[in-house]
Amino acid sequence: MKYSEYSVVIVGSGAAGLYAALKVSQQMNLPDGVLLITKSYLGNSNSLYAQGGIVGVLKQNTEDSVECHIEDTLNAGAGLNDREAVGYISEASDEVINDLIENGVEFDRDANGNLTFTLEAAHSVRRILHSGGDATGRKITEALCKAVRDDGNIVIMENAFAAELLVSSDKECKGVIVYNELTGEHEIVYTSALVLATGGLGQLYKYTTNPEGATGDGIDLAYNAGAALKDMEFIQFHPTALALNPNSKDRFLISEAVRGEGAKLINNHGDEFMSKYHDKRELAPRDIVTRAIYSEMSKEHTFNVFLNASMIDHTKLFKRFPTISKRCDESGIDISKKPIPVAPAAHYSMGGIKASVEGRTSIKGLYAIGECASTGLHGANRLASNSLLECVVCAYELADYLSFANLSTPKKIDENIRRIIDVYSQPLSDADYDIDKLKSDLKDLMWNNVGIIRSEEDLIFAKGEVEKLKKEFKRTRKCLNKDEYEYRNMLTAASLIIEGALNRKESVGAHCRSDYSKNVERELAYAK
Repeated sequence: MKYSEYSVVIVGSGAAGLYAALKVSQQMNLPDGVLLITKSYLGNSNSLYAQGGIVGVLKQNTEDSVECHIEDTLNAGAGLNDREAVGYISEASDEVINDLIENGVEFDRDANGNLTFTLEAAHSVRRILHSGGDATGRKITEALCKAVRDDGNIVIMENAFAAELLVSSDKECKGVIVYNELTGEHEIVYTSALVLATGGLGQLYKYTTNPEGATGDGIDLAYNAGAALKDMEFIQFHPTALALNPNSKDRFLISEAVRGEGAKLINNHGDEFMSKYHDKRELAPRDIVTRAIYSEMSKEHTFNVFLNASMIDHTKLFKRFPTISKRCDESGIDISKKPIPVAPAAHYSMGGIKASVEGRTSIKGLYAIGECASTGLHGANRLASNSLLECVVCAYELADYLSFANLSTPKKIDENIRRIIDVYSQPLSDADYDIDKLKSDLKDLMWNNVGIIRSEEDLIFAKGEVEKLKKEFKRTRKCLNKDEYEYRNMLTAASLIIEGALNRKESVGAHCRSDYSKNVERELAYAK
């Protein structure tokens, strides 16, 4: 097999991966350079579709403070956050936001040239920076893609799938096996610093705001390498995604910022209902709003509720939300006049690979940042717009940490790594799988049994069904193509989510169990 060597290898090209590659290149003189691997095209990720914005606890915003942001984050996360990580990331936001601006990210400003802030659910003050109105993720990603492409020290490998990590017998990551989709061949990449920035896993669910590539790839890689994971049961379902009909499975996100600007949720009778569930109404934590919508839909036996934005000044509405207004207009909805049909959809994974704010995992030489990592920032329920902040702060800190490390490409490969390489040198069986059908069945299973409301009976059923799917799919390691690799990874992530959900008996944050009466009472008290 073909092989290559790089000082640092980054898997994933969302905000975390792009910014990590850029900062590593800027801060370090690496003998073997930086390789950025992406299974699609550069920048295609969850980050690209982030609308609301990015938290910025900036010194110039006198209404805000690090302490205030910490408390908001802890409250949204039901207290299961790592307070030290929350404080570290919050305090670093000012420096990192200003560094993003220096690297070409343009945030929206007022007529006087001052940065503008918006409000989102569970935030006490306006601290959300945005770009292009409701195109923050796309604007950040585009700016970072340009900077990465212009950096001569970064090698970009597109259409390449990270298949398996090369971990030695003494538990040190030495590289990765990569499936090159263009050649159909597997390649070996050696490195002394392997960074997973592979994003989320929303595609495990029938309805999701995530793009097609969000299949839990980093989770599978880390789990099979023996890395510690945590909180896999905490899956955030965004309350408001465009729900035109039951057959529309990939739901377009309707940003929480629309509610932050004053939009109201109404049921199919036109009645506002959030006052029944929480004193902050539309600006309650996401898990509360999601369950409130789910409850209204269940009571009325409807597919959706509605988000009414007609009370927002029309000029402001279209300027602030050009992407949303355009997408709705294409579906025949003038958001200044007509309520938007919305329903919850799988959106974000709070759990993942256990990692420090610098990205360090339980395996030497392996790092994880962004959504695939679990730093403790989010706890049981992510506070809106903290995710993009975590991506860039952890990427920034990772680069700083690696700048003090002695990075030399590993020359000695032990017997364990040779055995892994040998697996990928062998031919595959002739088994033929309908991957689209298999993926669809898994998504239905997860949505119906491991979704917004869970029970032990449903979880045990889902566990058994996933085990059956695993037995029927013979590709446990080497696969034929990207689709098979994605399905393999989805099965791993599904098993871990189910196991975590079974083990956590109590309802907390985004994890809601219906099968314990004390939980129902707790949830009602928490909601009020």
